Amino acid sequence: MTFARRYLLTLLMAAGLGLSGMNAEAAVNVQCPGGPNVVCKHLGAADGWVKMADGRELYMFSFRDVTSVPDSEVVDTTLQNVQFSAPKLEFKEGDKVYLTLTNAGLVNRPDLFDPHSVHFHGFPNAASIYDGLPESAIVPMPGSSYTYFYNLVEPGTFLYHCHVEASEHMQMGMLGNLYVHPKQDGTPMGGFTKFAYNDGDGSTGFDKEYPLQLASMDGDFHDASRDVQPLPFANMLDTYSMLNGRGYPDTANPDGANFPPPPSRADQNTSSQPLSSLITAQQGQTVLLRISNLSTTTYYSLSAMGLPMKVVGTGAHILRGPGGQNLYYDTNSVTLGGGESADVLIDTTGVPAGTYYLYTTNLNYLSNHNEDFGGMMTEIVIN
Repeated sequence: MTFARRYLLTLLMAAGLGLSGMNAEAAVNVQCPGGPNVVCKHLGAADGWVKMADGRELYMFSFRDVTSVPDSEVVDTTLQNVQFSAPKLEFKEGDKVYLTLTNAGLVNRPDLFDPHSVHFHGFPNAASIYDGLPESAIVPMPGSSYTYFYNLVEPGTFLYHCHVEASEHMQMGMLGNLYVHPKQDGTPMGGFTKFAYNDGDGSTGFDKEYPLQLASMDGDFHDASRDVQPLPFANMLDTYSMLNGRGYPDTANPDGANFPPPPSRADQNTSSQPLSSLITAQQGQTVLLRISNLSTTTYYSLSAMGLPMKVVGTGAHILRGPGGQNLYYDTNSVTLGGGESADVLIDTTGVPAGTYYLYTTNLNYLSNHNEDFGGMMTEIVIN
């Protein structure tokens, strides 16, 4: 009997479900219907540890991409194999997406029988059962799977997170980048073939794009969860601020392989923090930053000193008035609260080559807990 099966049976019997004959493989049975524009993805949910930029290990909840994993191995692959930020989800307008979530359970907290969900933040779901909100949707318990369906009728920069006990599960790490490319992509317009939105004039065109998710964590909150102590919601104070799950200088490391598997899963050929925030471009290229904030505690402002920033979309919508006029604006900083997103273009035409810094102007968050010169900052390299 595999570890995953033994663990799952322990959970089921402890919950009094009386399913002693059930095996771990039976909890996962994913069928992709196939067909034009059909995309099937599979996420696993579990707990484990990741390492902060100052070397501290934090106990986490997380999602893991198991799309290519055989059904019989999904639970084994997911358990304690955490990833932060969560796997990037990238789709095209017109896609019909079947997203399966398998809740593998919490190995380090077997006293908890927490369900998990996927909330596609900002997207107009056709049915509330796919929204991930536990009051109106289906949320899989440990040992169960659930398949969400999304008909992607709108492009833009969205985000996703677990919506069960949201302030806890988001603080614990269940959040990730999600964006949808517009149908206009591939049509030459304004000197571009890639666009943030269906603008009709090429004004949201870009050469390269980078998702940047702002998030922050309270190490004491994570330790309390690890140690089975009351969770200090009222005293929550984030001391680790990150871009795509890393603090500077790790944000500017281009190689996810330098971030090994979680300590509890040294047997896995995976990375615990695979998504770099290093931004590179050739002079004259336009870069799209897909910025989102999923902090549960703090508004953050980002600034790129010495570089022009143009905001062309917010909240997964193009900035246009009722008459179709562009409401884009130039700025030197972007401020986002939790659950907000912005599409920012940086045109490097005429910009001197060199290394620039994208950083939070909340200067007390330019640290990795007690270690200064870190936190929510990365590098933009213009060649």
